[in-house]
Amino acid sequence: MKRSLVLAGALFVAVMSPGMAHAESAPGCGPVTQIGRTAYIGADAGVQLASVKQFKGCGKNWAYVYVWDVYHNQGNDYRVSAAILTSGGTKGYKKGGNRQREVWSDGTPTLGVCTQAQGHLYDNPEYAAFATTDKRC
Repeated sequence: MKRSLVLAGALFVAVMSPGMAHAESAPGCGPVTQIGRTAYIGADAGVQLASVKQFKGCGKNWAYVYVWDVYHNQGNDYRVSAAILTSGGTKGYKKGGNRQREVWSDGTPTLGVCTQAQGHLYDNPEYAAFATTDKRC
């Protein structure tokens, strides 16, 4: 019984942990489905500052970026952007406001082509860290 409570508590903490992205619906669309794996901004430097995901729904692709608590709680100014990449260029680009930790790209009618989601984290005008999800066709 005691072990069950410990496991249930650990599961609750894992599911409810702030800093984890809980995206479920794109703006103006409703429920969407993640396609491909999550990419992480900062992972090349050994830290995870933000998640980048690609979704499909409502006949469109969507990019989504969520800034984790480890970065957001530092209190620094930053902006994030999200976009869908295709062989024809960047689509649906959207940049959030200062310290807006969650950004969705505009939906793009690109389900018939290969796409990737890309997110950028700008902490000053000259520098941006970014991550790109795997290509989905």
